[in-house]
Amino acid sequence: MTKRREFIKKSVLGSAGIAVGATGFSAKSYNSIAGSNERINLAVIGIRNQGSVHIDSWCSLAKSHNVFLKTLCDTDEQLFGSRIKMVMDKAGHKPVTEWDLRKVLDDKEIHAVSLAVPNHWHALATIWACQAGKHVYVEKPASHNIREGRKMVEAARKTGLMVQCGLNNRSSSNVREAIKFLHDGGIGELFMARALCFKARDSYGMARDSKPPAGFHYDMWLGPAPWRPYNVKRSHYVWHWYWDTGNGDTGNTGPHMLDIARWGLNKNEHPVSVYSTGGIYGLNRDETRPENRTKGVMVYGDVEAYGRDKTTQETPNTQTCAYKYADGTLLEFECRGRYTNHEGSDGSEVTNVFYGTEGWLQIMGDTWKAFRGRERTPFAGSKPVTETSPAPNYANFIDAIRADNIDVLNCEIYEGFLSSTLPHLANISYRVGRSLRFIGESEKFADDSEADALLTRIYRVPYVVPDTV
Repeated sequence: MTKRREFIKKSVLGSAGIAVGATGFSAKSYNSIAGSNERINLAVIGIRNQGSVHIDSWCSLAKSHNVFLKTLCDTDEQLFGSRIKMVMDKAGHKPVTEWDLRKVLDDKEIHAVSLAVPNHWHALATIWACQAGKHVYVEKPASHNIREGRKMVEAARKTGLMVQCGLNNRSSSNVREAIKFLHDGGIGELFMARALCFKARDSYGMARDSKPPAGFHYDMWLGPAPWRPYNVKRSHYVWHWYWDTGNGDTGNTGPHMLDIARWGLNKNEHPVSVYSTGGIYGLNRDETRPENRTKGVMVYGDVEAYGRDKTTQETPNTQTCAYKYADGTLLEFECRGRYTNHEGSDGSEVTNVFYGTEGWLQIMGDTWKAFRGRERTPFAGSKPVTETSPAPNYANFIDAIRADNIDVLNCEIYEGFLSSTLPHLANISYRVGRSLRFIGESEKFADDSEADALLTRIYRVPYVVPDTV
């Protein structure tokens, strides 16, 4: 048994008292792929923004991997026309459309689903899909909270299905080369990593509550989140900046950078402590809300349009986070939504830096370079990108389904769970306003009931992530 197989097998027992029950539906119980070249039918659920990337990726693999994009699903029916055209132009056929994901999961002809739904839907959609016998490709962060991530792992283990998390750097040949270089001792013993995310974002503005637009199935869109009236400034994409539905940029772009950091440090465990602080800077908070009246913020006034610099945003646009692992290894993350002129190391918006006893290494996108000591010229680094697949993380998912082998997955759901837990831990520390000690075995905080309450959420019936999956 390989070390990776042992690691994945242990993942299901990562929380004290948690044990997966008897094996349920296996990958062969439903939608068996009889032959290695048989067509795989897919559905993309969530087709706005990142969903269009999913559509494009599956269409690009239609011939090389015998993938057929059968169904497009979204709660906003106004998207169907443009996305149907996209599939017809790229893959040459007209897909079926459906607004209710439950009907998609009932379709026995669909082998796998590709989820680009809002964060608060990731876990429940994944669990329902596994229970329906579908393989799952789910966007980052794996879940909306830590408990949900654990339940996703349990669902994958119980069913034996392939569940891949969309942390696509895992399938970049150059990033994989950099990680191997680190693990092989290329810059000595690692003691620290930094993950940086500087992405300028103006306020999305404010609006009054209103009726949902025609064709938008708002109740289904809300799903597990508490009921509240529709507001255009809390729905499509803007949901990222409200706790009920999103996790801020720390849980949006952050998972990519935090995953690379944890991967490079070779930490297949949770950190033992976390501290995060930050706030909303450069935007005018909505002072009509009582909770905002006592929060002082800096206002730069760089947005000229009336009301454009005002926001009801809840998540911070500036956040720093510090983690420590049991052996003392440090991981730092910084996220900032202000204009920063690409101040990240070597002028990159998003980047990772690793520090070892003999030097340091930087990963920027699909490139990397390593430096010895105080030298300014790299002694090792990446070659030009030579990816053979147009969508390597998606292609890897299909390869794993055909092989019926969890080891083939480059970002199996347990990896996604561990990396997605990092932004969740940071956000919990930020929200309670203090440093926290985390007990990895129980996946709870040490003597902190307020922080423990944020490990999960109160679900809106019937959109409940169950205790037993």
